[in-house]
Amino acid sequence: MKAGDTLTLEAPRITRTVLALYAGASGDHNPVHIDIDAAEAVGIPDVFAHGMLSMAYLGRLLTDWVPQERIASYEVRFTSITPVNSTPTCTGVVTRVEDGLAHLDLTVFLPDGTVTLQGSAAVITD
Repeated sequence: MKAGDTLTLEAPRITRTVLALYAGASGDHNPVHIDIDAAEAVGIPDVFAHGMLSMAYLGRLLTDWVPQERIASYEVRFTSITPVNSTPTCTGVVTRVEDGLAHLDLTVFLPDGTVTLQGSAAVITD
């Protein structure tokens, strides 16, 4: 692990079925994620993905790279919605390695360049 190392995960297309399955698995049945009428009622033209679904894909990016027990910290902030039928890309860039930790900047973005999540993680290097 060294500064500049890059990780990438192409997430699958976020379909209505994916949203319904995630709602069931997570217990997050917020109607704006699964009911177009509820989304329209709050001024959004269609349902959109749960932010935690994108965070889970970022988590997979990390655990595809190192075992889960080596993830010392992981945090994100949600910056934009992920529309239904979009295909997010997750990236991680090692910014520095020091004191036994690799520090990463994390991003999820859409094909049009919209950033939907930004965050960071620290991974134990030993």
